[in-house]
Amino acid sequence: MAQQAAAKAPAKKPVGTGGVFLSFAPWIVFGVVASPSTWEYAALAALLASLALSGHDMLRGRLRILDMTGIVFFAVLCVLALALDRGQLIWLETYAQVLSNGLVAAVALGSLCADPFTAQYARESTPREVWDSPVFTHINRVLTALWGAAFALMTLSTWLAVRYPAQDDWFNWVVPVALLVAAVKFTERYPESYKARQARGRA
Repeated sequence: MAQQAAAKAPAKKPVGTGGVFLSFAPWIVFGVVASPSTWEYAALAALLASLALSGHDMLRGRLRILDMTGIVFFAVLCVLALALDRGQLIWLETYAQVLSNGLVAAVALGSLCADPFTAQYARESTPREVWDSPVFTHINRVLTALWGAAFALMTLSTWLAVRYPAQDDWFNWVVPVALLVAAVKFTERYPESYKARQARGRA
């Protein structure tokens, strides 16, 4: 029954994709604004965005791993920017985007060992009776792995931008944006596509 209910879950927001995208917003803000001369402002902007987007949920006791990671990471960057002099921050200035992308990849892929991070958002728009169903579990494991892989590739791309400054536009902008667009499109289409295949298989 649970598997059948999962296949019939409302199609409007099958896995809480809106919440997932909002949680990525601070990381995207940081990636867009950060550069060797602006990463401190990027960290502050991303911290404020994280607090604005998740502060209300935190007050209600709803803690999501990606939101909490963002708040801690960007807060630490802001503290370092205030506490250290420029000479001590050269490495961080150079690799700030690499670190942020790598952290998201690690959090996403690491969550597969316990509770896929997309499931935290999916439960907000999916009936409780389907949370443990094979369909729900499979969809969120796939989507979590997808986002982890996308940010792992973005980590590599932004690292290449540091190593090959002449190709900075490609590695810092074109490749990451293409990966994000592909991940968003897949996230929007995959849940219903997978449930449709499951329904045809049972039929």
